[in-house]
Amino acid sequence: MKSNRRRLRAGRRWLVLATVALLGLLSGCAGGDGSAVSENGEFTFVSPGGRTRLFYPPDERGRVTGLKGDSLENSDRRIRLSDFEGEVVVLNIWGSWCPPCRAEAEDLQAVQDTLGDQGVQLLGIDVRDNRNAAQDFVNNFGVTYPSIFDPSGRAMLALDGFPRSTTPATVVLDREHRVAAIYLTAITKEELLPKVRDIANEGAGSGSEKTGSKGAGSAEQESRAPGSGGTN
Repeated sequence: MKSNRRRLRAGRRWLVLATVALLGLLSGCAGGDGSAVSENGEFTFVSPGGRTRLFYPPDERGRVTGLKGDSLENSDRRIRLSDFEGEVVVLNIWGSWCPPCRAEAEDLQAVQDTLGDQGVQLLGIDVRDNRNAAQDFVNNFGVTYPSIFDPSGRAMLALDGFPRSTTPATVVLDREHRVAAIYLTAITKEELLPKVRDIANEGAGSGSEKTGSKGAGSAEQESRAPGSGGTN
């Protein structure tokens, strides 16, 4: 009987040690802040652990490629991220059914109006929506920038691992279309505009920065989600 107990205790200790070792290996694949590095330089999203604002330095940015979908305004037109080569692209994930999306619509349009002539392009991704309702939304709020109509979330697959249930969300891509900032909640002009302007001005006078690309990167700043924003 004693021999059996000793073997049982030894087995439990082995299980604990194996679990600790496995966790150590997993943490070796991610930074201390939960970030991940993509081997091919593509963006990979990793859960931010409650943070709703993530900012990435140039050497920790992952590139987004292959983002495309049908135009909301014109079903015969195909919109591709590559259409905006060399521009800062602000992706906004929204839906006409989303109250926080209505709250931020005018602020997003204001960013486009203010920075459009500086090589900044807003691009909406309309998810889980009805085309007619989404078009009414665009018309009612005077939105002039284009949107991809993406009811199934297929276009979102280009943002590897990004939570498609989080609406609204805003992703700022630098001129190389690398992820520079993520907002996982509604945004205001006062918060978004200076950040986008800074990203647009990166490398001014010295050429664009050609640094190594990484995945999710690290957060320079964070905040908790307010009760009205975030996941719907």
